[in-house]
Amino acid sequence: MDQPYESTAHADHEHKPHGWRRWVFATNHKDIGTMYLIFAGVMFFLGGAAAMAIRAQLFKSGMELFDPGVYNSLVTMHALLMIFGAVMPAWVGLANWMIPMQIGAPDMALPRLNNLSFWILPFAGTLLVSSFFVPGGAPAGGWTMYPPLMEQFGASFPMVVFAIHLLGISSILGAINIVVTIMNLRAPGMSLLRMPLFVWAWLITAYLLIAVMPVLAGAVTMLLTDHFFGTSFFNAAGGGSPVMFMHIFWFFGHPEVYILILPAFGVISEIIPTFSRKPLFGYEAMVYATASIAFLSFIVWGHHMFTVGMPVAAQLFFMLSTMLIAVPTGVKVFNWTATMWRGSLSFEPPMLFAVAFLFLFTIGGFSGLMLALVPADYQYHGTYFVVAHFHYVLVPGAVFAIIGAIYYWLPKWSGRMYDMRLAKWHFWLSVISVNVLFFPQHFLGLAGMPRRIADYAPQFTDWNMVSSIGGFVFGASQLLFPYIIWRCVRAGKPAEARPWDGARGLEWELPSPAPYHSWQTPPSEAMLAHGAEH
Repeated sequence: MDQPYESTAHADHEHKPHGWRRWVFATNHKDIGTMYLIFAGVMFFLGGAAAMAIRAQLFKSGMELFDPGVYNSLVTMHALLMIFGAVMPAWVGLANWMIPMQIGAPDMALPRLNNLSFWILPFAGTLLVSSFFVPGGAPAGGWTMYPPLMEQFGASFPMVVFAIHLLGISSILGAINIVVTIMNLRAPGMSLLRMPLFVWAWLITAYLLIAVMPVLAGAVTMLLTDHFFGTSFFNAAGGGSPVMFMHIFWFFGHPEVYILILPAFGVISEIIPTFSRKPLFGYEAMVYATASIAFLSFIVWGHHMFTVGMPVAAQLFFMLSTMLIAVPTGVKVFNWTATMWRGSLSFEPPMLFAVAFLFLFTIGGFSGLMLALVPADYQYHGTYFVVAHFHYVLVPGAVFAIIGAIYYWLPKWSGRMYDMRLAKWHFWLSVISVNVLFFPQHFLGLAGMPRRIADYAPQFTDWNMVSSIGGFVFGASQLLFPYIIWRCVRAGKPAEARPWDGARGLEWELPSPAPYHSWQTPPSEAMLAHGAEH
């Protein structure tokens, strides 16, 4: 009876793709997750190179490395590469790797769709980067792609719009796959309120993606028809309104910033309990807070537009709803802090990045509250204060959480330990330089330095020099990260089965209140054990 099974297994092994076919035809969630992370890493360094060029230009007043058109193109490329090329694919890669394992699923629910959603990305990324090198350079509208700035750059304009469409399609397909996997492939006994918080964060993020990516697609399609087919959606001369584009874009754009940060909340909710040797404080409150943030993100888009001539009633609504979104975010910060309170803490690299996230993301949150106040926003809008705000949320927020997640799960993925000393060097260089880079930008903004300018008044020179030096150190220190990973995979010491146990044991590895591992205990016995305990 066993023979047919053995021969089938042998045949499967014979037909398993090797070499390049393993990656091109991949349907294994781990291989696809790895490709997502490698792609995100490449885009991160390309986007980082654009950031280094921006900081070199701003090192001192009057330093003309680039003309203003090239400078604005660099700003556009930096933003689009970091958001759509680096952070979002990195989160999808982590979701691919971890969600099936965390819910006890054999793989993602739609493996071929998973392959397609990844392989769209290299073509979209190549198209996006190529737009910088066509005559006229990349559009100068920033990541917000505001008309009429976006439409002045000829050949590169349709390339960027098509790249955005492809990136959006990839995101929607990935999000559908994640929703179907979580809803349909959970192991017996893994109810929704027993899932790890990374899974919960991604479930909510996936719904956000499905809801808002088509909105962006509609906005850029209307831009395209204005440019090539003579429509006047956003052309004031033809009866359109550039402000309408801002409304449509920010209806996508504000949920988008939560798409970038909600998976980070999930990762931090995994790392802090592990290195505090305690269960997560307020598991259900964290789930409801995440869902509340996602819901409120749809009704606060107007706070990006306080200066466009909005009615006072609308300003009041958007101000109060923006301040309200700080409440569930504050619940999360409180719960993470309470988890660490009187815990048996240890500070390995993942925990260092998580604690840095907690402090620095909170700074970004406080400056966000300042920007929510309409009278104050009239002063801050369009200045470097806004740049400091969103970079404090996205770099020590999303990027630090991605780095922390990779350091946390790398021993599980590779079976090897990385060099802790080098990883801590990477942390300290990153956390010091990121503050030297972005904190002075608060001062520049409050003093009145505007955003998106290639040159500036001489009184802003000193803090710009400090900021640029921090930027160069931060950029250089990130080169340690791929080296640490490469060295770990090639020659790291074998990892233990539970690498973060130390001497104290980690009974609370799962943040959910599940009393058993569903992949270790047969479901019927597990259910009986669960019933007996309660």
